[in-house]
Amino acid sequence: MKYSDLAIDFKSGKRSALARMITLVDNEERDGFEFLKDNYHKRKESFRLGITGPPGVGKSSLMNHLIERYAQIYAKVGVIAIDPSSPFTGGALLGDRLRMNKMYDHENVFVRSLASRGSLGGLSTSTENVAQVMESFGMDIILIETVGVGQSELDVMEITDAVVVVLVPESGDSIQAMKAGLMEIGDVFVVNKSDRDGSDRAVEFIKTSLSFKKAASEKTIPVVKTNALNDENIDSLVSILEETKSYLASSGKMKEKRESRKEKEVKEILRDLFIKSIDKHIKNMENTDASPYEKAKEILKKTGLNVTEELWTKR
Repeated sequence: MKYSDLAIDFKSGKRSALARMITLVDNEERDGFEFLKDNYHKRKESFRLGITGPPGVGKSSLMNHLIERYAQIYAKVGVIAIDPSSPFTGGALLGDRLRMNKMYDHENVFVRSLASRGSLGGLSTSTENVAQVMESFGMDIILIETVGVGQSELDVMEITDAVVVVLVPESGDSIQAMKAGLMEIGDVFVVNKSDRDGSDRAVEFIKTSLSFKKAASEKTIPVVKTNALNDENIDSLVSILEETKSYLASSGKMKEKRESRKEKEVKEILRDLFIKSIDKHIKNMENTDASPYEKAKEILKKTGLNVTEELWTKR
């Protein structure tokens, strides 16, 4: 299909066109980037909600119930599910779709699975771009579920408006180790599988840990118990998430996050373009005994970038 025809179908609201456009963007095709540039200021700023946490805490099962609730609240719901990719083939099982069976009950829900492609921050490198395509399609809310890699899973904070950190009762013993990472990024904390022993103790442990970092003027971070397997307390969680959304909007924190996101995106684009532009110089460079820094300076001269000694010392 020609790009012009695809763009027409996209604007008319065809889900098949949305799927194809996401593929173009995810594969870094030229037409995909043209679409992103042409529609950047036309897109709807959807509420982006990140779902993160260590492996095995039931993120996908919880997402399944959130999809069902949000499908009844919002006209258009987008879901981006990141699955770990093979270090050998780059492919992924994309098994989240098996656990998100609620999506098939609602025509206003669109789910896209993405392979992490080796990204260590819990997301695919194209997650931001895919989210922008969904926003151009008019999604009211976009749920983003990360791979589940534990403490290094911090990128989700930078591309979403709010983050839900999902833990289990057994997480209490490891919260101390998480303080410098995962515990720092949550807007709402969920203790899932709360039918297990120790759920109340885990909630109190989390609240105590969060109280140390909370300033006196800040809103108390909610901690909610759920049991996704039995659909318990999901409605309370959704209510808290809606309250959190309103708070972030009224306090100006959501606007701050979105402005920071734009700045980061510029840096990411420049970094990506720069790396791709110097790849050919590295491949064509003669095999000399020069140090990596000397080789880097030589390549910088060829690219025309003016890098001062001061920047080298700050590296």
